[in-house]
This record gives sequence, structure tokens and C-alpha cells, in this order.
Amino acid sequence: MSAINRGLRQATRSLPLRSIPRSALRPLSTIKPAAALTLSSATPATRIARSSFSTMSALKSASAAPSPSEGTGYDKEITDIASYVHNQNIDSELAFDTARWVFLDTLGCGLEALRFKECTKLLGPVVPGTVVPSGSRVPGTDFQLDPVNGAFNIGAMIRWLDYNDCWLAAEWGHPSDNLGAILAVADWITRTNKAGGNVAGGKIFTVRDVLEAMIKAHEIQGCLALLNSYNKVGLDHVVLVKVASTAVVSKMLGLSEKQTADAITHAWVDGQSLRTYRHSPNTMSRKSWAAGDACQRAVNLALKVLKGETGIPTVLSAPTWGFYDVLFKGKTFEFQRDYGSYVMENVLFKVSYPAEFHSQTAVEASEKIHHQLKAMGKSAADIKAVTCRTHEACIRIIDKQFKPMDNFADRDHCIQYMCSVMLVFGRLTAGDYLDGSEAATSELVESLRKKIKCVEDPQFTADYHDPALRTISNGLTVELNDGTVLPEVVVEAPLGHRLRREEAKPHILAKYKRHLEQHFGADKVQQLVDLGLDGKKLESTPVDEYVDLYVVKDSKFLKA
Repeated sequence: MSAINRGLRQATRSLPLRSIPRSALRPLSTIKPAAALTLSSATPATRIARSSFSTMSALKSASAAPSPSEGTGYDKEITDIASYVHNQNIDSELAFDTARWVFLDTLGCGLEALRFKECTKLLGPVVPGTVVPSGSRVPGTDFQLDPVNGAFNIGAMIRWLDYNDCWLAAEWGHPSDNLGAILAVADWITRTNKAGGNVAGGKIFTVRDVLEAMIKAHEIQGCLALLNSYNKVGLDHVVLVKVASTAVVSKMLGLSEKQTADAITHAWVDGQSLRTYRHSPNTMSRKSWAAGDACQRAVNLALKVLKGETGIPTVLSAPTWGFYDVLFKGKTFEFQRDYGSYVMENVLFKVSYPAEFHSQTAVEASEKIHHQLKAMGKSAADIKAVTCRTHEACIRIIDKQFKPMDNFADRDHCIQYMCSVMLVFGRLTAGDYLDGSEAATSELVESLRKKIKCVEDPQFTADYHDPALRTISNGLTVELNDGTVLPEVVVEAPLGHRLRREEAKPHILAKYKRHLEQHFGADKVQQLVDLGLDGKKLESTPVDEYVDLYVVKDSKFLKA
């Protein structure tokens, strides 16, 4: 070794030194060190010598360093969520009634997604043929999976068609996405404990327990979204699914309030998804399984803390390295209200169309115009131009007037495409987004799409953010080729909005039944509908027994 070292030293001495111009040299006393390195009133040279570039002190003290979560105050944003999950009693009958409708609707949306191979190809065990004893069951299939992969499967199904509930504020999202994690964990714990296990103290979950977890997950995701825009810093809203799911799943697994806080910190420090898969030129199918990914990460993180992993107390506020400085441009979260049950009570049902929610009222207006044109003896072919008066979020997310429609994900996030399909055919279904479909290959749809121009109405934008309204307004004005201008058709609150909730319930039930009918016979469909409408009976049903009603052996939609 000494010979090798001597050779290296000799080689180093023989290396030519690059000449440095004298003008580039400055006296050491003129160098201004970074503010982070400044220590008291020492001279500049002394500051550099004593700066944190030396790692020796850290190495010497590492073995004696306390656990990160010992003796350090947690960010209040973290402890508030943990306290809410563990200590808040939900006594709102409106919230539980709404959660029951969300539960049925969400399961129906998941079943409908199984009709699409792009979804089913991602489902099932990681290793084909694997069956996990007492594992989570996946509705509409015969899969029996570990709770982490079960959460992905259920979460991906729910979100695939963009047809489940919605929450719109400074950030938007779909709070029922959290059901992927909630249902998988509740089902697995219940089956495991019935088989002799002792997870979460032997807890046997009922559907009411699931509904309560849904109310709290909705509340966490929705309140974090009210005044805080993650999309404006390029982050996808599924970060909120991960945080909310981690919080409620931690409580379900029997973690303490402090452990729940630890798990929540891991959800914030975890790598966050970029929104680029939702926007041109990268719009693609990951947006449909992003929530499933968030659900599985949430369950995985909670299980790690269950095994004793500690947290990162100032994960949000730590200077330089915390979430706020790294990913939120130094801003801190703002809150409009305390956690309760407000979000579930005011959530938006997506009833009429499988379309991105900011377009729902525009598509409804298009449907009215389609019938108006038909009554006039005209059609979409007679349209010269369409002006869509809308809100800012719609323009930012789904205004794609001239962008080529490359795939399913492009089409179901383009307001011009969705309105055009409705104007041309008088319908909008999930099948209309498929490559090669009648709508996707229609020359009239494509030409009409380019004639629809979006313009922002500041009042619509203000109403969108108003806590008392939260409307999602769109108004369409159609000009015909003969010069006729039709009166503007405005729809402010979509069917499924709080202001139209009772009107929506028969449609929600019909939607749920329609989705069941693709998988089950008439008797099973009626059994599930009747149970869903009987609130007390449904809530008292053990969750494993309820999920078993959705098991399908040899599903025709999962065959190669």
C-alpha cells in the first residue's frame, strides 16, 4: 500500500497547474461568506474556518443523537391532523348519510372501470397467482391481496374513469379516492382478526367504521385544499390523498396519536407526484392510477410506523430542507376552518357525465343546446362558433382548443372535446374517449372542437372560491352559420352539487345500479341496492361480509 501511495503522490506533483489570472484573485478579507455560514462577529476568515463544511462534529455526536421525534416539537399542521383523527367525534347525520351515498357511488365507479383493459392490466397480485391468506378482496374480482397492493387495486379502479366524487377549491381533487386505502385496510384487518389474528387490538370493522374513516379522510384532504394550491407549484393533488389516507389508516391500524403524527410526516416527506401526466404534452394514463399509487404508499408508510419507524417532526417547516421551502416556494399552509365534517357534507357528486368536473356544467349546457338545435331542425354541423364563459381553473386545466387529442387521457381532460361530443351525438360516455371510437374518429367532433373558445368570467371564478357557493359555472353561446346567435345557456351548479343534492340522489342510485348490472345478475343487483338504501343495516354489516358480496369469480372483464 505504501508504494501505491508514494506513486499517487508523485503523480499528483507532476500534474500541470492551470494558470490563474492575477485579476481573478482577491484578498481573503474581501470574500463575503454566505449568510448561512455567518457566526457571531468573527472575522471572515474565522467564519470560513469555523463553518459547517466540517463534518467531524457531526460524526462525533451521531451515536449520541436522539431519535428525530424525541424532544422536538411537531409542526402544528401535523399534530392538528393526528388529534382530529384520534379525538374528534363525528356526530353529523348529514355527513354519514352523504358518506353512504359516496360509498355506493364510489364502489360502482370502480366496478365500471373493470370494463376497460387499460385498467385491468394493472390489477391483481404483483406475482401472478399469489393469494394472500385473509387478504384484502378487490370488488368485481377474485383477487385476495396484501393491504398495500389491495389499496392500489381499489384506488386505481375508483379513479380510472374520473367519475367519482369531487372537491373544488384552491386545489381540486377526489376525496373518495381515499376509499382505496380505507377499504383495503379495514377488510384485511377484519379478515385477519376473524382468522385468529390480533391486528389493531382484534378490531372487527363494520361499514359504519369505513364511513367514519371516509368522512375524516374527506375532511383532511378537503381542508388542506381550501386555500392551498398545490397545482400552482407543479404538484399533483394526490399528495393530499396520501396524507389523508395515511392519517386515517394509521388510526385504523391501532397506532397511537403520536405514531399517527409520525406516519403523516412520512407522507409529506415522501416523493410527491408531478402533475405533468395531466398536462400537454405528457397527458397519459398515469393520471388514472395516480390515486391508487397514493393509497398504496399511505398504507405502506403506516405499516412501517407500526413496526416502530419514527417520524420527521418539522417535515413541513424545517428551513431549507422542509416541504415548505423545497416544494411550496417558502409559503406555509393557510386554513379556512377547523376539521369537522364540512367537506363530506358539501362534496360534489359526479352524476351525469364521466367528465372532468370543471366541465360538468358546460357539458350539461351542451346537452340542452343539442336538444334546442334538434327542435330547430338543425345540428352541430350548423355551428359556426361557440364561446364558453367559464372560471379560471377550467381554463388552466382543460382548455385545449387546438391541442391534438392523442389518447383517452387527453380527451377526458379537454372541455372542447367533451362539449363537442355532446353537441354532435347528444351523449357523453366513457367509451367516447377511447381510441378508434365513433366520437374520437368523428371529423365533425374534431372540427367543432376547434370552434369552441374559452374566456374567463371573473365573477364565475369568484363564485368558484366562495365558501357559501362553490359553484362551477359555465355558459355557452352558440353562433350558427346563418348568423343566428342562440341565447347563452348557463349552468352554475352541476347535478350532484350541494344545492342540487336531493335532485341528484335518484340519478346516483341509477348510476350505481347501472354499474352493478355489468357484473351481477338481477337478484344480486337488487340485494346490493336494497342493502345500500337501508342505512342502519348497511352500517352494522361487518366490512368483510359486505365486500364478499362484490366478489366475482372468473370475471369476463379480467380474461386475456
